[in-house]
Amino acid sequence: MSAPSAQKLAENVERIETLSRRLMAALSERQPHNPGVEGPGPDLYVTAANAWMRTLTEQPTRIIEQQVNFWGETLKNYANAQFSLAKGHPVAPEEGPPADKRFRNPLWQSHPYFSFVRKQYLINADAMKRAADGLELPDETARRRVNWLTEQIVDMMSPTNFLATNPDALEKAIETEGESLVRGLENLVRDVEQHGGEMIVSLADREAFMVGENIGTAAGRVVHRTPLYELIQYNPTTDRVHETPLLIFPPWINKFYILDLKPQNSLIRWLVGQGHTLFVVSWKNPDASYAEFGMEEYVAAYLEAMDKVRDLTDQRRLNVVGYCIAGTTLSLTLALLSRRGDDRVNSATLFTTLTDFSNHGEFTAFLQNDFVDGIEEEIRRHGLLKAPLMSRTMSFLRANDLVWGPAIRSYMMGETPPAFDLLFWNGDSTNLPGKMAMQYLRGLCQANDFAGEGFELFGQKLRLADVQVPLCSVACEGDHIAPWTDCWRGVAQMGSGEKTFILSESGHVAGIVNPPGRDKYGHYTGESGFADGAEGWRESATLHKGSWWPSWGEWLAARAGRMIDARHPDEECDPAPGSYVHERAL
Repeated sequence: MSAPSAQKLAENVERIETLSRRLMAALSERQPHNPGVEGPGPDLYVTAANAWMRTLTEQPTRIIEQQVNFWGETLKNYANAQFSLAKGHPVAPEEGPPADKRFRNPLWQSHPYFSFVRKQYLINADAMKRAADGLELPDETARRRVNWLTEQIVDMMSPTNFLATNPDALEKAIETEGESLVRGLENLVRDVEQHGGEMIVSLADREAFMVGENIGTAAGRVVHRTPLYELIQYNPTTDRVHETPLLIFPPWINKFYILDLKPQNSLIRWLVGQGHTLFVVSWKNPDASYAEFGMEEYVAAYLEAMDKVRDLTDQRRLNVVGYCIAGTTLSLTLALLSRRGDDRVNSATLFTTLTDFSNHGEFTAFLQNDFVDGIEEEIRRHGLLKAPLMSRTMSFLRANDLVWGPAIRSYMMGETPPAFDLLFWNGDSTNLPGKMAMQYLRGLCQANDFAGEGFELFGQKLRLADVQVPLCSVACEGDHIAPWTDCWRGVAQMGSGEKTFILSESGHVAGIVNPPGRDKYGHYTGESGFADGAEGWRESATLHKGSWWPSWGEWLAARAGRMIDARHPDEECDPAPGSYVHERAL
């Protein structure tokens, strides 16, 4: 070994020792969680075990056939690997590129060792999925939960997740003389320290962005502030504006600047440019003192913000938008206003909004009593549904993309997290007040009261049919959080006589943040109404190239009144994006 290499090795050993001590100290800060939020409850394992025993008793040949097939494929794979090693030549490559992006490295096909490991993993994964599919489970809920748990195990055990069986990480370690592994350990220590002992991988470089400086920079003023929200009015960019103001309620699970990441994909800037007097709510990131804030406080905040906008613009009516959970709460608010005979809302738009929770979809595993009971116990301890727990739960809906893939790049490859604004926003999540979180989980998600017997607020039993204002619902075709058919089903039950549905291509965020000019994702519009079901609407709908924003813009402009001189926010108010948006959840 040369002198420089020896010196480098000694330096790396010292760095590893220092980092190891920091890692152990950081891990010791982790607060223990209730077992209910660490994994499925015992009932799921008992259900699966009973189903397997029943199959073994009633259909033993089925179990034997599964085992024989598994061992036959395993022995065949082992024999092929032995043959390749004995001959000393690479494995013949398979035709076409690998379907799974985790195995893009050519060594997964050409090298006997890695080829054997990959094929055995795929054999194991297929055997597990077939075994799970073969269980006679009591209901669809148990089926979805078992399938979800099986997928989690399969993804977790991928050979790409382990250094000894990841050719990309091994090649990088050799190329950098181990420096990549040391940097990976530094990244791991940083993440554990930043998240209070939790091992949560950073999806984006936290130092690359500053809200108000290089993202969230649309010009405006904080024209009203309460303990729960700041109300921002944006500066007009046109001489004339629509008379009816527009108020957007973003979700309080994340920050509002998803609608203003960069000038070129900012919905806020686009709406201002279309001649709307635009107001946006920026929610407070709550601490434990907000534990007793429930849906009542949020609906009251909606009403107060509406009143403030009407006062500032001297208008009796306004147009409103709700995104995700804020759209759910907006729907409750609209139902309440209808019950009270209050017609302040001229029209409402819902972005990726669920109001009928009869189908839990990919959230089925998380919306059973064992997990929700665990969340309730966490809330009793902290007063909050803390952001890290919420982020972890959401990430495991797309584990390969949001957990294992980023962990490999950061911890095994030693790469710096990317400077990606969307992922930066995704990691800037917020806490949820305990009372509100449990009302949402128990009353809306589990009991489905809004679509059923009625969700009680302010002494009223609110139902979907109570929503009477003109509506436009925008859903996203690839949305795994709010599936478009579920969004459609809720709107179909609303009592509005005028309802429009727009379906954007792509997912929960990319489908919404889809500005004109890119033409990356198209959108569907239809005139068939809500009588023939979601798929019937889709079959008769028309696919348009490019962003849905102009289609919605036409709908909104038709309900925004005549043109008047532009309105400007009070220059003495604090500048946008305000102060609440800078509060980070710990």
